[in-house]
Amino acid sequence: MRRWCANAREVVVAGGEGGTVVLAHGYGMDQASWDKILPSITKANKVLLFDWDFTAGADEDGDEARYTFGRFADDLIALMEEREVRGAVLVGHSMSAMVGCIAAARRPDLFAHLLLLCASPRYINSEEEGYVGGFEEAAIHGMLGAMESDFQAWVKGFVPNAAGGAADDMAAATVEPLERSFLAMDPAVALGVARMIFLGDQRPALDAVPAQCTIVGVRHDFAAPPVVAEYMEQRMTKAGTDVAVVIVESVGHFPQLVAATRVAGILDGVLLRLRHQGLSIGHDGTEEGETTVPVATEVEIDGGIDVTT
Repeated sequence: MRRWCANAREVVVAGGEGGTVVLAHGYGMDQASWDKILPSITKANKVLLFDWDFTAGADEDGDEARYTFGRFADDLIALMEEREVRGAVLVGHSMSAMVGCIAAARRPDLFAHLLLLCASPRYINSEEEGYVGGFEEAAIHGMLGAMESDFQAWVKGFVPNAAGGAADDMAAATVEPLERSFLAMDPAVALGVARMIFLGDQRPALDAVPAQCTIVGVRHDFAAPPVVAEYMEQRMTKAGTDVAVVIVESVGHFPQLVAATRVAGILDGVLLRLRHQGLSIGHDGTEEGETTVPVATEVEIDGGIDVTT
């Protein structure tokens, strides 16, 4: 695996002997972000977790152009091949949602279903195209400038907004651990990946997704508002993809932390439907003797949120 992206040493296999669910976390996070939904999904499924590498070692070749969704997708494919996973359900949060879409287009055999959590193919509004992504381009450049100027101060301002902590007690409780996770990133790597995410346009990738998809948005997510989920559904349906949209009545960009029961229920529903459809959810290549880890048993855009703080 490339050191700038996924790190095979951080791969964890949890759960039982059923089909495989792959959990791919979003920007600034790690696999601990899935802890609240693991008890539900590991009862009847094997779960593959891993960490994207946002540390200084990821920046070793000094070429920011290496940060592309396609290269992250290639690393996801390589990881699944290494673990002999086929026909899996991928849960991709935030940036990993679009990584999953690209990976599925390149290797349809690896994916039975994509659950796209707080996904966005394009964050910048385009008035000419009538596209609403949630941000004006100047605001995105202001955010990137703030990151470059004082990364720690930016994290302290951005994370509470993204978590929705000011509006919800449970979201507020997630702010401190989220800040620690974001601050664990190397600032140079964090800036390079942020430019990839917030300046990129992955909308064409929506036209080539072969797997069934469930798009899960959050009612009050300033980063990926429900209007984006609606756009994705319309474009993907037009391209022939089987798509469903679920909007969770919650706040912030991290529903697996603040609305974990709801997210786990949606995933359980996806897995149940796949079994009823007679689809075999893939297995991983855990070798004999390998240890697995046991697990204890619609839209308003708030223009007042400042992404540059």
